[in-house]
Amino acid sequence: MNEVVNCPRCNELYTKNAFRDVCPKCSRSEEELYQKAYSFLRKRENRAATMERIIEVTGATEGMIHKWVRKGRLQPAQFPNLGYPCDRCGTIIQKGKLCAGCLQEIDSDLKLHDREQSFSQKREQSEHQRTYLGRRQD
Repeated sequence: MNEVVNCPRCNELYTKNAFRDVCPKCSRSEEELYQKAYSFLRKRENRAATMERIIEVTGATEGMIHKWVRKGRLQPAQFPNLGYPCDRCGTIIQKGKLCAGCLQEIDSDLKLHDREQSFSQKREQSEHQRTYLGRRQD
């Protein structure tokens, strides 16, 4: 169900849906900025432009450019200096949600956790298997 919320950019009320995270007026303005940025980047001499240069020329914000790259509207394969921040550490990446360093760290943490679980289970099993013999008194 759609809900009525305030636009994060202009604070105007609008009906939020799955396609937009801002009001229709701000969405139109973002689309105009996107077209301006895309037109700028399509020129051969601007394809390797830095984020700062794109912001300076088009007036788009860094967050908008990150959103366009994340959604696939601006392809890093065509524009190599574009990317968006890793969800965990903020390093600029061009695909996925996490950078290679964070993925490797999470993978090693999971492997360590599995080893600890295995060790703990083996220890519990060995404690249950111990048999104590006592002296029988006659």
